[in-house]
Amino acid sequence: MIIKKFQANSETEAIMMAKDDLGKDAIVMNIKTMKPKGLFKFFRKTKVEVTAAVDEVRTAEQKPESKATSQINAQIDEKLHPEMKQESESAKESKEIEEKLNNLAMLIEQQMESQKKERQSAEGKTADSEEKTGDKEKAASEKKETADKEQEEEAEKNSLKNKSIDLIIEQLTNNEVTLTYAKQIMDEITHSGNIRTLDEMLSCVYQKIILKLGEMKPISFEKGDKKPKVIFFVGPTGVGKTTTIAKLSSKLLLEEKKKIAILTSDTYRIAAVEQIKTYANILSIPVEVVYEAGDLKEILPKYKEYDYLLMDTAGRSHKNKEQADDLKKIFDAFAGYSILTYLVLSATTKYNDLKKITSLYADITDYNLIFTKLDETDAIGNILNIKLDTDRPLSYVSYGQNVPDDIEVMNPQIIAKQVLGGGDGYGSGR
Repeated sequence: MIIKKFQANSETEAIMMAKDDLGKDAIVMNIKTMKPKGLFKFFRKTKVEVTAAVDEVRTAEQKPESKATSQINAQIDEKLHPEMKQESESAKESKEIEEKLNNLAMLIEQQMESQKKERQSAEGKTADSEEKTGDKEKAASEKKETADKEQEEEAEKNSLKNKSIDLIIEQLTNNEVTLTYAKQIMDEITHSGNIRTLDEMLSCVYQKIILKLGEMKPISFEKGDKKPKVIFFVGPTGVGKTTTIAKLSSKLLLEEKKKIAILTSDTYRIAAVEQIKTYANILSIPVEVVYEAGDLKEILPKYKEYDYLLMDTAGRSHKNKEQADDLKKIFDAFAGYSILTYLVLSATTKYNDLKKITSLYADITDYNLIFTKLDETDAIGNILNIKLDTDRPLSYVSYGQNVPDDIEVMNPQIIAKQVLGGGDGYGSGR
């Protein structure tokens, strides 16, 4: 882990200095205004100090990014670093996480102060006893006391470190991060031995979680993609696939001015077709119903000039192999098209069920992850768990029924804060 501070005349300039020095993966951890001091302070400009960090392993393994990746990163930076446009919101978020870290640090410091007082009391009693002994006994006692003191200090240091680790692990597991992954994060943080204070430990854990969540992958064209690009939305029943499609359709049409059409094979759920048609009619988007894979031979030629075809699929049970086979046939019918698949999962689903669901769809196709219903739970550790289980890219989060507002590209900083117990999270008026 590399942590550095950069000072400049403005926040934007300081962030750009951090990016130039540490690379594109540098994460802004804190922003502080440095007011001038001294007799001539009225003649000096206010400075901005930015604290940034980057993972040493990630830095060593970086590869030159492509032009398309650079474009994606530019879009992500705009979402992940709103401080470039709204400095006040960034300062507020930074203050919230700093307050949370300080609260955790305060608990450990209180325990350390109690141990220090007990040790000082014991040392006072030893000093009174030494005054009554002879020179040789006093010298021997002092030598032994010095050795004992060094041993106690080392033991105290190890005790403080262990208590800090236990406290952070407890916080992570309370937010449903598995014990295995919580310990793994702490092992990676403490393995280097370079962490000297509790504040550094907490900051490194926050940064490590952000790096493990990785780069987000929203909808976009990439080098070699053919038009129209087909976007599949798959997942269990009731996770919000249709509503998610409506929200993303609105953004692609209204914000990016893309030409899109919606296809749906969800003919099993009552009123599913009517629901997607209602959204599509409001946006003047064409809708095609696909009853079986063979229907696509007549449908697809109509939309060869479109940018995106958004494909809604019926909810599939991870226990039903026949339904999984039907979905494979739909995928096969799009041979020759550029396909991007999103597995839509609910943040309220139990971890064991999420593992089974992701395993089923891994046998069908590669996918990226969308998490819905973040407004219905306070514990979102499963987002980190499933990301580490599958190593699949994260993309969007949704947190309500408002179309198109309640969806956005996932912000790793918000997720990291919430699993550490800080911030209100998505869908809570943040």
